[in-house]
Amino acid sequence: MADAPQEPAIVQRPRFLWPGGLSARLLTLTILFVAFGGLLSLPPVLAAFEEQWLLDRVRAAELASLAPEVAPDRKVSEQLKTELLRGAGVEIVAISNDKIRSLVFSGPRSAVAPYLVDLRGNVGLDVLAPFRTLFSAPGSRIRVMAAPRFRKADFVEFVAPAAELKKALIDYLWRVVLVIGFVSTIAGLLVYLTLNFFLVRPMQRITYAMERFRADPDDPRARVPLSGRRDEIGRAETELDRMQADLRVALNSRARLAALGEAVAKINHDLKNMLTSAQIASERLAALKDPKVTQALPRLERALDRAVTLASGVLAYGKTQEAAPEPRAVRLAPAIEAAAEEARLSKDGVRLVSDIDPGDQVIADPDQLHRILANLLRNAREAIEHQEGRARKGVVTLSVAYPGEVTVIRVADNGPGLPERARERLFLPFAGSGRPDGAGLGLAIARELAQGHGGDVTLAENSPKGAVFELRLPGAPTRVATPRRGRSAS
Repeated sequence: MADAPQEPAIVQRPRFLWPGGLSARLLTLTILFVAFGGLLSLPPVLAAFEEQWLLDRVRAAELASLAPEVAPDRKVSEQLKTELLRGAGVEIVAISNDKIRSLVFSGPRSAVAPYLVDLRGNVGLDVLAPFRTLFSAPGSRIRVMAAPRFRKADFVEFVAPAAELKKALIDYLWRVVLVIGFVSTIAGLLVYLTLNFFLVRPMQRITYAMERFRADPDDPRARVPLSGRRDEIGRAETELDRMQADLRVALNSRARLAALGEAVAKINHDLKNMLTSAQIASERLAALKDPKVTQALPRLERALDRAVTLASGVLAYGKTQEAAPEPRAVRLAPAIEAAAEEARLSKDGVRLVSDIDPGDQVIADPDQLHRILANLLRNAREAIEHQEGRARKGVVTLSVAYPGEVTVIRVADNGPGLPERARERLFLPFAGSGRPDGAGLGLAIARELAQGHGGDVTLAENSPKGAVFELRLPGAPTRVATPRRGRSAS
């Protein structure tokens, strides 16, 4: 038996050690950036130090060059010459006058040629010059030319060992590095504390709230405390708070839908048995020859059929599975009349005023259209009936229009309108009701059924004088030729 092929081993690459927390990274990066900015200033600082150091030697050498001019016979002793050169820190001093170079003091000769530094320009010393001195070989010498200050001449020149300048540069470099390290640490700490107060700590609170919300959305500690800031952090806090509120509503709605589906599933079997018994009773009543029974029986049968359909529809909605519509041309007037009857609109209570022509049609699934209209009319009636201190009678007005290839059915009521809190979640199940005893399912079901047709249900107008909902459905079928009845009320 052949051995099974082995999977290649995963090679763990070494990772660079890096602080895990945002605060530690912020502190480290701030110190590094400030230190880097300070290091960028090192070349010009060292160049300025070297230039000043050399100018001091130039002035000392220039003063030493005046000694022969004031000495008797214009000659100085070897002892005085040695002391002057040692005091100036140089080996050779020369003066150029009228382009004639004169050697004032000379020292021991060396086989190493000195490198030249010319200080007669106005732009200062080259920023790379100090590094040439720092990395010079042992025994190197430096030749400096500069403009005189205390005498008339073309330039003053001296030659000196580079070791003393190199030692001074190294000492000054360490002092500067220590100062840069101290300043970068203090500046980094101040920047870190500032950013930590304004950015890191608010982000930690937001992150903590998100983690708590993920673990338990109902935990009170999961809500981020609003600081009232107007910058991006304040906007993030506000949006997170709103998002958490919306998610809580969605989760509660989902839980209630799941509970509703489970409850309907449990009672659906028994409910169908009861409705079956009622249908059997209606069939027995149909055998009677009583004219009143015969007249009322079709309504009873339609009510029983709709009750069975409604029970199945609520079960399907609880499972978030709505049946696909089977649209066809449907006459609006009979559909509105049946929906108004189910919504309990009457002449004695809230009445319906319809401006629908008997020949007006709409392309829709008949059963789902009935549910949409019944929910809209029932919602309008309940809004009117629950208005406190109402003096006038309630009226629901229904009209239709055909803009383009769309059918628009408007349902208007003269109720109190919708409160602002209800408008924000108007079409959310279990959240869009403006009444304490409302379930908030009617408009949600109506919109879902309309969207299944490719249309929508929207709130077109809202004011203290009433609300207007629009049902939009695709298609604009031609009217059936019938006599015009005008406005009708029921």
